Amino acid sequence: MKAFDLTGRVALITGANTGIGQGIALALAQAGADIACAGRTAAVETVAAVEALGRRAILISADLSTIDPVQHIIDDVVQQLGGIDVLVNNAGIIRRADSLDFTEADWDAVMDTNLKVTFFLCQTAGRHMVGRGRGKIINIASMLSFQGGIRVPSYTASKSGVAGLTKLLANEWATKGINVNAIAPGYIATNNTAALQADETRNRQIVERIPAGRWGSPEDMGGAAVFLASPASDYVNGHILAVDGGWLAR
Repeated sequence: MKAFDLTGRVALITGANTGIGQGIALALAQAGADIACAGRTAAVETVAAVEALGRRAILISADLSTIDPVQHIIDDVVQQLGGIDVLVNNAGIIRRADSLDFTEADWDAVMDTNLKVTFFLCQTAGRHMVGRGRGKIINIASMLSFQGGIRVPSYTASKSGVAGLTKLLANEWATKGINVNAIAPGYIATNNTAALQADETRNRQIVERIPAGRWGSPEDMGGAAVFLASPASDYVNGHILAVDGGWLAR
């Protein structure tokens, strides 16, 4: 299992206070990594859980609706934990409305957080990683990186963009020792999907479509994240790994 060992590595996860980000942070810590959590909402519970595993953990307050704090985030992690080996771009938002009624404000808010900030965090962390000759970047894509969905035009556009960006950066940085890949979660029970879970009809339709017969949990993302963060994935570049209970196969 040495290929999956993250002892001595430092991982920065955005939006790690709950849900998928928290699940990934804890999985990486269990594999041996020290953890930096960045976001607008302090990931206090996540940090406490990481420290309970015997790992170092820090909180970085940052409004990820804008690129303004990006350099500050990277500098803080390097200063406090000694470097960045793994970046997980998990922070994201969603806005729902019919495309005929969708507003420019909702379009810009989602695209800025989900795609623009993701790119500039990749860029800034990438510069640090290039200097060290190694690094792992894991972007969080979506089923809507492959499919269209309904009533979420900016979310679909942003997550399709994340998939494309992941492949582009992999093309540019693979020879520099940096692996850039993405996880595409299926229907995961988080705050972002609370409305769908509460809708009896949609919830039933979703579960019936998933071969595994259930919603995923944040913990279901852990194995994929550890794999993509570890030496086990050193020859995996530009891949979008669906963790979806079989949704795309149906």
